[in-house]
Amino acid sequence: MAAVKGRVVVDIERCKGCAVCVAACPFDVLAMAREVNGKGYHFSFMARPENCTGCASCALVCPDSCITVFRQLKKQEA
Repeated sequence: MAAVKGRVVVDIERCKGCAVCVAACPFDVLAMAREVNGKGYHFSFMARPENCTGCASCALVCPDSCITVFRQLKKQEA
C-alpha cells in the first residue's frame, strides 16, 4: 500500500482562532500561531507537517470552512 502525505492550507484571514481543528487533529499536526491575522485572531498552521496524512479531520470540524486539505502519494525509495 502506498504511503500518503497530506498538506493543510489555512485561509489565515478567515480563521477566527477557535482551535477546534487543533483539537481534532489525531496526528498533532496543527498549532496556533503567535502572530495574528488582519482581524487580530491567532490562526492555525501546520506546526508538524511531517505528521500529516491528509485525513481532513481538521477541515471537517472547521466552523468557518477555511481549511483545505491536499493528499499526495509519497515517493517510494528503491
